[in-house]
Amino acid sequence: MAKKITASRRTVLTGMAATGAVAAFGPLNGALAAKTVTMGFVYVGPRDDYGYNQAHAEGAAALKKMAGVKVIEEENVPETIAVQKTMESMVNLDGATLLFPTSFGYFDPHMLKMCAKYPKLQFRHCGGLWSKDKHPANAGSYFGYIDEAQYLSGIAAGHASRTGKIGFVAAKPIPQVLRNINAFTLGARSVNPKISTQVIFTGEWAMPVKEAEAVNSLADQGADVVTCHVDSPKVVAEVAVKRGMYVCGYHANQAPLAGDKYLTGAEWNWETVYTGFAKAMQDGTPLGNFVRGGLSAGLVKSSPYGPAVSDGARRNIESARAKFMTPEGFAIFTGPLRTNKGATIVASGKAHGQTDLWLEQMDWLVEGVVGSTS
Repeated sequence: MAKKITASRRTVLTGMAATGAVAAFGPLNGALAAKTVTMGFVYVGPRDDYGYNQAHAEGAAALKKMAGVKVIEEENVPETIAVQKTMESMVNLDGATLLFPTSFGYFDPHMLKMCAKYPKLQFRHCGGLWSKDKHPANAGSYFGYIDEAQYLSGIAAGHASRTGKIGFVAAKPIPQVLRNINAFTLGARSVNPKISTQVIFTGEWAMPVKEAEAVNSLADQGADVVTCHVDSPKVVAEVAVKRGMYVCGYHANQAPLAGDKYLTGAEWNWETVYTGFAKAMQDGTPLGNFVRGGLSAGLVKSSPYGPAVSDGARRNIESARAKFMTPEGFAIFTGPLRTNKGATIVASGKAHGQTDLWLEQMDWLVEGVVGSTS
């Protein structure tokens, strides 16, 4: 029996380059490229990880319903030169004119090198790394204020917890992660000012063994609700259910994993971003280089409520959501706020709204969080 052979797009490109076959495929060559907007998506993990990559893949899936849009995808691409090869194959083999290398580590140097090599093409990176002063105009970034949805999840957790202890499994103490931990905690403490959030950092974006150990440790310490900020919440949700804990999801909807133990979750809604970029490409209008938004802009959302979310909790969550949806928005980080080391970090009468870049430099944990950033 013949053995089935599979090859990644970057492997195919390498082989074709060796024979000179790539020359037949210019970046914008062919009738298809002239009629269709071709968008390339690169994922660091599998598209069905119930997490970060799945959220992006769900956004890309919405594009497949649009007329005149072709979607090219490759999953499980490491944050190495492999991502450059993948993007090159999408350009040279498929005529991609807008590429989304979605993982944090794809930006520098990999995406930036592709921007320099293909100055007439567009590249957009998920995160907050692009800077007008430092980076090329054919690059850009997009991100959502998912701490808003985390705040709402925190309210659900505050209502559901009976021990007054909730848990947070996090990858690394970088500003985006700390912002989520703090927002989740503030949401919970808006319900119960005495509640505490125990945080455990695994040190890696994807480390299932450490994630499982962290959940078990949190359960042993009395936490009865858990959430996370890792690439795939799958292990966190599955272990939490085995330990009888409630789950607040992240990235995508983990209700299929947690069942009746699922409260709600903070989800990305990348469909809004990707369809917006596609329409701009079709219309020939300039693409935004720095795209941001929260609940009101439709860039983030909450998972549907699970059966354990009480009517009272739902009312409180929807009341808070309504504040986020107003033109002026709702500032999660409003003083007086203290760190978990006792220092005043936001003075009384002071508020940091979502567009305040101070929040993107966050290096502290709010009062009520048990844990350290170092």
